[in-house]
Amino acid sequence: MPAWRLWAAVGLSAGFLELPFPLAGPMPPWRSVFAWFGLAPLIWAVLSPSCTDGTRPLRRAFLLAWVCGVLWFMGNCYWIYDTMLIHGGLPPAVSVLILLIFSLVLGLYFALFGWGLQLVRRVTGSTRLALAFAPFLWVALELVGARFTSVPWDQLGYSQVDDGISALLAPWTGVYGISFVIVAMNALYAASFLFKIQRRPRAVVPGEPRWRLKMLFGRETWTVLLGCSIWFLFMFSTNWVSPAAPTTATAVLIQPNLDVENTGFWNSPSEWQQHIADFIHLGGENCKTYIAGIPQTGAPEGEIVCPPYATHPDLIVWPESPAPFFEQDPRFQQSMADVARAEQGPLVVNGVGADFDKENNQWRDYVSAMAFDAGGRELGRYDKIHLVPWGEYVPFKNVFFFVRKLTGKVASFTPGEDRKVFHLTDSKGAMHRYGIFICYEAVFADEIRQFARNGAEVFVTGSDDGWYGDTSAPWQLLNMARMRAIENRRWILRATNDGITAAIDPFGRVRQSIPRHKVDALPAEFGYVGDVTFYSQHGDVFAWACAILSIAVVGLAISKRWTRGTAG
Repeated sequence: MPAWRLWAAVGLSAGFLELPFPLAGPMPPWRSVFAWFGLAPLIWAVLSPSCTDGTRPLRRAFLLAWVCGVLWFMGNCYWIYDTMLIHGGLPPAVSVLILLIFSLVLGLYFALFGWGLQLVRRVTGSTRLALAFAPFLWVALELVGARFTSVPWDQLGYSQVDDGISALLAPWTGVYGISFVIVAMNALYAASFLFKIQRRPRAVVPGEPRWRLKMLFGRETWTVLLGCSIWFLFMFSTNWVSPAAPTTATAVLIQPNLDVENTGFWNSPSEWQQHIADFIHLGGENCKTYIAGIPQTGAPEGEIVCPPYATHPDLIVWPESPAPFFEQDPRFQQSMADVARAEQGPLVVNGVGADFDKENNQWRDYVSAMAFDAGGRELGRYDKIHLVPWGEYVPFKNVFFFVRKLTGKVASFTPGEDRKVFHLTDSKGAMHRYGIFICYEAVFADEIRQFARNGAEVFVTGSDDGWYGDTSAPWQLLNMARMRAIENRRWILRATNDGITAAIDPFGRVRQSIPRHKVDALPAEFGYVGDVTFYSQHGDVFAWACAILSIAVVGLAISKRWTRGTAG
């Protein structure tokens, strides 16, 4: 078989796998179907005779899968180029280089996937065992990506956030269980092509030794069973309707639409007062129209109509933004008290927290969200634990000492340590528990679920997606936040600087939103949920099981290969 076919299959997989994720706007749900067969060409290329029977098959499988991974990451995360170029102030060539390096590093997870499949095939001589191993290895590598490189961006399971399979599996396995089923389906498709070009095995003859076991565990039997099972699961996921999610409270999510480059520090009293007046005005918009779904999808318009008497929101949220909200600034404290008293409701306000480190005789800054009660008293703050590398801090400062000089825009924040749950009193006098996380933290499933385990009845998140412009990143981040809602069966109140501001129900549906790139406020109706899902309580048990099994299989395969002294 010509080598170009293998490389063509690699390119095909990379292209197919781009489609079930947002590209430059909201993803139409029908595109999620590409995930169910998009990985099959790569699996076929790695396990085909052209790769397996040639010289150095392990190296060839590694390179094939690595190229696929690099192409996929460059396409999926192309927004890195835009961010570095526009907001990082870097030259185009340097911006491309950063994207390429990023893709080369993370593409290694694809490479290890291809190498692992070929290793099992090489040692056991069985393509079927390698195919059966595929979903376990893929999930294990997704877990490593989340824990080691800390960039679990657009894991394969996120492609099904609009389908019933997410609601079925995510509360038990997290996003990893969805990835597992998708890769299993892709392995089945790859098998249908691989077995066609292999010699057909001898038919089982009744009466021969162990003929019943051979029939039961034969290729045809399990292919039919697996195919029927996955077909049923796929049909169920696409036709399943999530149950209703009742609402009992209203929050006002403010979208200030501040310029991430030229906001300034509002130094003049008049400028500061004008912005705070706008804050108070927007915080009072708890009765107005909204989009009953995701923006830019043609979703219908909804409206909250105020009763004939005065009402007050149960919560007001100011997002992560370039606003000069510093916790230690007396102007900020006084202004937040004024806002809370004017709205007669509690606040969650994103800004910069600070503590004095007596041991080192210096102030430490934090990316924070401060909580205030309806009387304007600060109840505490949540400090962002998972900071954005290269944006909010420089990893391995001794190695990358030149980065700050290169852009001059990399901040130096200190990570927080405590996943606090805040007790806030609503407009009816009832106290409820809120879990707060900030922006990039939404991609870390095992961290967010700890808020629910700690008692949070609803999640609140603030994000500034203005750094990404009109790329795919804001939409990708929205879908990952939606998966957190599904995994934990919690409402998520998502306030952003310039969109996508939304109320997400416990089944991942965007119930309300407002248009992007405009000053606005969303009156978000939501509910409180006290139940804890299996995933919220136990975390990545399923993914760890896949990882342990994968380590055992790969370790055993390497041991056998070493024992045989086979050249690689």
